[in-house]
Parts: sequence; C-alpha cells; structure tokens
Amino acid sequence: MTTPATVSTSAAPQAAASPWPTFWIACIAVFLVSIDSTVLFAAFGALQAGFPAATPADLSWVLNAYTVVYATMLIPAGGLADAHGRKRVFLFGVALFLAASAACGMADSVAWLIAARVVQALGAALLTPASLSIILDAFPKEKRTVAVSLWGAVGGLAAAIGPSLGSSIVEHLGWPWAFYINLPLGAVSLWFGALRLREAQTTGKAARIDLVGMLLLIVAVGALAMAITQLDSPQWSRFELGALAATSVLAFGAFVAWARTAAAPLVDLALFANRSYSAVNLATLAFGTAFAMMFFAFFVYMTRIWHFSLPLAGLAVTPGPLMVVPTAIVAGRIAARLGHRPILVIGSLVYAASGLWLLLVPGTEPAYAAQWLPGLFLSGIGVGMVLPSLSGAAVAGLPAAQYGVGSAVNQATRQLGAVLGVALAVLLVGHASVTRADFVPLYGMHVALGLLTAALCLAVKTRPVAK
Repeated sequence: MTTPATVSTSAAPQAAASPWPTFWIACIAVFLVSIDSTVLFAAFGALQAGFPAATPADLSWVLNAYTVVYATMLIPAGGLADAHGRKRVFLFGVALFLAASAACGMADSVAWLIAARVVQALGAALLTPASLSIILDAFPKEKRTVAVSLWGAVGGLAAAIGPSLGSSIVEHLGWPWAFYINLPLGAVSLWFGALRLREAQTTGKAARIDLVGMLLLIVAVGALAMAITQLDSPQWSRFELGALAATSVLAFGAFVAWARTAAAPLVDLALFANRSYSAVNLATLAFGTAFAMMFFAFFVYMTRIWHFSLPLAGLAVTPGPLMVVPTAIVAGRIAARLGHRPILVIGSLVYAASGLWLLLVPGTEPAYAAQWLPGLFLSGIGVGMVLPSLSGAAVAGLPAAQYGVGSAVNQATRQLGAVLGVALAVLLVGHASVTRADFVPLYGMHVALGLLTAALCLAVKTRPVAK
C-alpha cells in the first residue's frame, strides 16, 4: 500500500500548511457514517410502527445489512483508494453515501429500505479507510497518535450520540429524517473536500477485489446473525437454526482457508502474525458487541420499562456521549507517552463496571439521577478510553504501507461485533412483552465482554521506544 494521498507535501507552502482543515473535512464524513451505525437504535420502535407487518427479526436487518456490508467492504476499499487515489475514492464514497441516504428516507417497504442501506454501506466503506489515510498523511509522525485518537473519538462520539440525536429527529420529524439529516453535513464535506484536498500519485495498479472472500464472510456473519435473531421464532425449527449456525461455521472456515491460498485475499492473515494486532482485533470484536448491545438495550429500557417518551430517552442518554471526546483526548495524550495498554485495560474495566451497575441498580420505577446516571457516566468514560484507543493501537505497530488495510480490518471487526451485538439484543429484549428480568442476561454479557476486552488488551504492546 502506498503512502496515503491527500495534500501534496512536495512544495514548501503545502508542507507548512495546517493539517486541521484536512482533518475536519475527513471527519465530517466519518461522523455521519458512525452516526448511521447507531441512529436506528432509537428509530427501531418507529420502524415497527411504520412497517407493522415486519417482525423484529426482519427489522434487525435494517441495522445489520448496513453493518455486514460495511464490514466486508471496508478492507478492499483501502486497496481501491491506493489504486485510484484517496481523494477520488473518498469523494465518490461521500456522494454514494448521500444518494443512498436519500433513498433510505424515501423507502416505502422494508425490502427497499434494506437495499438502500446496503448501498449506503458501500459508500461508507469507501470513504472510511481513505479518511484515516488522509489524516495520517496530513500530520507529522509525532502528532499522529493524538490525531488518530481524535479521529477515533469523533467516530465514537458520533456512534454514541446517534441514538440520542435520532430519538429527537424521529419523534418530531419521522424516521425518514434519520437519513435526510445526513444530506446537509455530507454536502459540506463533499464541497470542501473537492476544493481543499489534493491528490498525490497513486500506484497505477488496478485494485483486486476478493469477491469470493467477501461472499464467504457475508455468509458467515449473516447466517450467524440470522440464527441468533430467529432463535425464539416459531417460524424456524431447531433443525433450520442449527443448519444456519453450521453454515456460519463452515463459511468462516472456508474464508480462512481461502485467505491462506488466494493471491489477493480480502484479509491478509500475515497481519495477525503481530501478537499485539491480533489482541487488538479480538478486543475490538468483544467491545463492538458490547457497545451495540448497550445502546439498543438503553432505549428499550427507557421506553418499555420506565415508559419515557422517545425524546426524553434521547435526552437521558446524552450525558454518556458527552464524556467520550474529552476522555478520548486525555487518553490519547497518555497513550502517546505510555502506550495504549494501560488506557485500554482500565477503560475496559470501567466499561464492565457500568454494565454491573446497570445489572444491579435500576429498577422498574424511574429514578434516573440515582439509578441510571452513574452507570451512564461510567459507560461514557469507558467508551472514550477504549474505542478510540483500539483504533490507534491497531495501526501503532504497523508499517506505513499497512496503515490503510490494518485500520480497515480493525474497523471491519468492530462492525462485525456490532452485528452480533444487535442480534443478541434483539433476541433478548426486542420483543413486545419485555420485562426487567430480560435485561439480566443482557447486562451480564455486557460485564463479561468488558472483562474479556480488558484481558485481551493485556497483550497490546504499543509503548513508544525511548530514544
């Protein structure tokens, strides 16, 4: 993979230019992509009302179709950007994302909405790895750790505020506006990106897309998510669910076998020879699962157990996301000096503590300040410490030529975790007759996944070498 191409550094005036305009152009688009990965948690009830013939499992694919396709396309998207130019691919991805957002808002059936979400995911996948490479190239080496942490914080904040923003939009304007809201901000990124970003030399080589690997990964993840969401469905027999699970296992095994022998596999397994990189990605899978479960469960609890209105539930979740960016900035500065491991381990334990609080304290009668707010603060601090640091740790030990693909694999892993998290949450608390007791296994898994993330992060080694 070539040096990321964004702003040419060959001329002295360009070299001296501030990298921050480039950073914000790239981050606006990533902000929208990250919001769209979680905004529908708040809109799930509105979608059920808008499409009454659809089951919760059917509607889960409005969320999961996006994340499955996004995850599998993230990795080849980095190669496309190398071959055709990061500015070009970034801008095309933004334009495709915006067009698909408009199509989502105009959807009049679940099938149409899912199809538009797939196209939206393609645009998101094209722009995301290009945006990080753009930022890495814009900043000097000594400032990249902070820049990557802030980039991760923007994505983490967007994913965190997606449900609260979505709740207000959906309540006052309707669920289509959860997608239409992308259009003005996306247009800003597209306009200024076309004006301000510069394209450097590309490889000139056609990027090879591993269609076989993509198909196998989609089948593996999709079959597993389907098996989980349909576990208590009367329309599916135990044999059929077992067949789905077996299909997932076989497809994943075939994916690994194919990656070992293919000339240009979707995932270069040599990346995982780096023990720290392997640990980061396993931790990302665990944390991504817990993160998705947390937000889905929050809105179900607020609206079904405490009977909050959707806007009130959105307001209630806000303090947690507000903790993400300041925490991430401080964590990024500490990681630049001490490495990511202490931040990741402590942050994962804080996140596990938030799950334990939510498991044990909130009851059936609303008592937000005393029973929920402390857990929300803990989760916001934990997310701010862990989510951006996982992004930074994933590329910290890689050579510059592998920044794009290394980051793409890590982001894809997080999205695969989100698919599993949504599937599990829909299974446990997505039904109409949900009770307080249904949240016990969910928050138990939240705690277990937080502890698992901390344990995996003990193997992360990114401490800067003293000179």
